[in-house]
Amino acid sequence: MRDSRTVLGHALALGTIVFWGSTFVASKILLEIVTPAQLMCSRFLIAYAVLWALRPRWEKTTLKEELRIFSLGLLGCTLYFLGENNALNFTLAANVSIIVASAPILTAVLAHFFTGERIGKNTFLGFLLAFFGVAMVVFNGAVVLKLNPVGDLLSLSAALCWALYSVGITPLLNKMNPIALTRKMMLYGFLTTLPVALLQGGEFPLSFMLTGKYLLSLLFLGVVGSGVCYVTWNMAMSRIGIVLANNYIYINPFVTLVTAAVFLGEPISLMGVAGAVLIIGGVAVSSKKPKGAQKAAPNKAGA
Repeated sequence: MRDSRTVLGHALALGTIVFWGSTFVASKILLEIVTPAQLMCSRFLIAYAVLWALRPRWEKTTLKEELRIFSLGLLGCTLYFLGENNALNFTLAANVSIIVASAPILTAVLAHFFTGERIGKNTFLGFLLAFFGVAMVVFNGAVVLKLNPVGDLLSLSAALCWALYSVGITPLLNKMNPIALTRKMMLYGFLTTLPVALLQGGEFPLSFMLTGKYLLSLLFLGVVGSGVCYVTWNMAMSRIGIVLANNYIYINPFVTLVTAAVFLGEPISLMGVAGAVLIIGGVAVSSKKPKGAQKAAPNKAGA
């Protein structure tokens, strides 16, 4: 039972990252006609509607739990994406990708102090392998690195927000239904992003958004990227723990590299392939938990 639960957790984490890595293409298409904040509001609202359709009932929560869920929506949805998107305005995409890839190790450090998940030597060794692999995939044969304090700090803040989200959600993973939990997060993500979208201004091209490739891209981001994937990600963390689940984030740049090559015609270099090998090796090493390490608690919430 424990083995099947663990295998399912790893499968959910890997599947989620594959889809999340593919959202880059859809986002790039939609950002031709909308602002980042408008895109975020749209995908969060669609995700909320889809998750409500899947589970059309209210979930009873205490005030403390509701405040925690609000902070999760703020950290894991609003601030994470705002930090990442705004960082791109100040620094290179390569810098952003590499710095945001530090989220798993930040999560491991916070988890060590706040959730009791131990940091083993395999975690650090896997981090080093995967991090170098991420750098090689991001550069993909064109090594350009230019430090920019503002952009790099925004990228680091995005990684920290994700780590805080991962640690903060731990008490709720085995207590709340994953669909209901994610639905509430999407609502708070929408509500906290909406003021930013309104302040930034800009016309919302609804007629374009509901046609052709834009509609398909929006549905993919809203239904899959923000709806289904957050649910499966939370389910993965409840089964294998937040540290092991977050190790799969290292694979994200490689998935983006492949999908960009397939759908946008961007080339893949030998450096990118070598980086992918290091990433896979790093994730494999990190997944080897030391003896006596704390295992993920059973999930008591129904799906």
